[in-house]
Amino acid sequence: MGLLSPALKGFMRLRQSAIENFMGSPIDAQLKEFHSLIGSARFTEWGKHYDYDSFNKISDFQKAVPISDYEGLKPYIQRIMEGEQNILWPSEITWFAKSSGTTSDKSKFIPVSKESLDENHFRSGRDVLALYFRQFPDSKLMSGKGLVIGGSHQINQLSPDSYYGDLSAVMMQNMPIAGQVLRTPDLSIALMDDWEEKIEMMAHATMQENVTIIAGVPTWTTILIKRIFEIAGTQNLQDVWPNLELYIHGGVSFTPYRQQFQQFIPSSLMHYTETYNASEGFFAASDDLNEEGMLLMLAHGIFYEFMPVEEYGSVQPKTLTLAEVEIGKNYALIISTNAGLWRYLVGDTIQFTCLTPYRIKVSGRLKHFMNAFGEEVIVDNADSAIAFACAQTGAVVNDYSAAPVYMTGSSNGAHEWIIEFDHLPVPLHHFTELMDKRLQAINSDYEAKRNKDIALRFPIVHQMPKGGFNRWLKEKGKLGGQHKVPRLSNDRTLLEEMLRYL
Repeated sequence: MGLLSPALKGFMRLRQSAIENFMGSPIDAQLKEFHSLIGSARFTEWGKHYDYDSFNKISDFQKAVPISDYEGLKPYIQRIMEGEQNILWPSEITWFAKSSGTTSDKSKFIPVSKESLDENHFRSGRDVLALYFRQFPDSKLMSGKGLVIGGSHQINQLSPDSYYGDLSAVMMQNMPIAGQVLRTPDLSIALMDDWEEKIEMMAHATMQENVTIIAGVPTWTTILIKRIFEIAGTQNLQDVWPNLELYIHGGVSFTPYRQQFQQFIPSSLMHYTETYNASEGFFAASDDLNEEGMLLMLAHGIFYEFMPVEEYGSVQPKTLTLAEVEIGKNYALIISTNAGLWRYLVGDTIQFTCLTPYRIKVSGRLKHFMNAFGEEVIVDNADSAIAFACAQTGAVVNDYSAAPVYMTGSSNGAHEWIIEFDHLPVPLHHFTELMDKRLQAINSDYEAKRNKDIALRFPIVHQMPKGGFNRWLKEKGKLGGQHKVPRLSNDRTLLEEMLRYL
């Protein structure tokens, strides 16, 4: 490992130079990506149908090609899964990242080309480390291994030559040898389907390794750490991994988990970096741990558009390019990628926190919000309110979900929450008061509806027993991997299911 470190650090410096190039010329970088994508796909079935050869400007592309969600591209993807090629992208595609939201039993199979692996996912992953070394050049990160808490791998039975798995599993299967050497645990454990058994084996297999990096979603990382504590008889993770210095997180907001991780790893030398990595692409990563937001990856095989959320549902929604966006406004993210996702509506909403360089934060999901009474509560609001109440009380929250209670003839509406606490040292009502107060402070629409209980009365909050959300996910066949508890819903379908686990 020590012999590899100088070479790897040299490569990191090359990546830092490339990052500084697109940070310095972001509009040009995106224009180059646009022309590269259009040029590559012009002879595909999709490219010929929409006459990609005729596009001279981005506006030509926007006028001709419709915005699509997964359902819109599904017939084309299905054909690729059955063995047809040159449909959406010219190179052969045999891998698919399986993704399924907790709001639906249907799975999405996102095509993963060689180009998207090499130029997007793997390049972006290396750039996460390059950005870290840019801030901490004397780091000894490369002296140890990265603990990757990933997904599962299965063979797609629809075609002998097509394979699918969680994105992390697809990446592990296709990772260069150098990357395999730097990670733990062994693939036989990392790709196990049974998450409960996987956590147990992962804990035992990694405790003897020199782990310097952990990468994974906070929920499963927390469960793994607690199991390691039980085995090792400690409450400090650096007793197990003394050289641990970086946690790379993503998938859900880290805000409600930060306090708990600081208790797990009570060291000023521990750092936390956020990534925005989805099955459809690796979009952004923290470039400055002292600044809010993540640096948008602009030279990584993706062309971005940004749809103001008020345009969502329009027949011909307006989209903006990078040069037209503003700080603090909610946009739906639209991507065109080197795996053949064209003007694809990811489903996330983002806000720009900075324009020099272009930094973003994930503010929620297009379908994950509460607006039954005009209150427009998004996930970012809810995370902030939960984090505030935790900071004020010393509480630790594992997970939560909320939905509206509709008005009736005899009462006005409310928000109903289910919160799973790891630790709650104060009465639940007091925690709720603080959460409600914070929501009013950061969301004027919610504050107006709460004023004198005009539209919204005091929140209804239930305490979920520990492990309750995992039991709900397991019953739905969605335990582990990228599956997450939906934080907010604008109808009561999911909340009614969860109430049974109280």
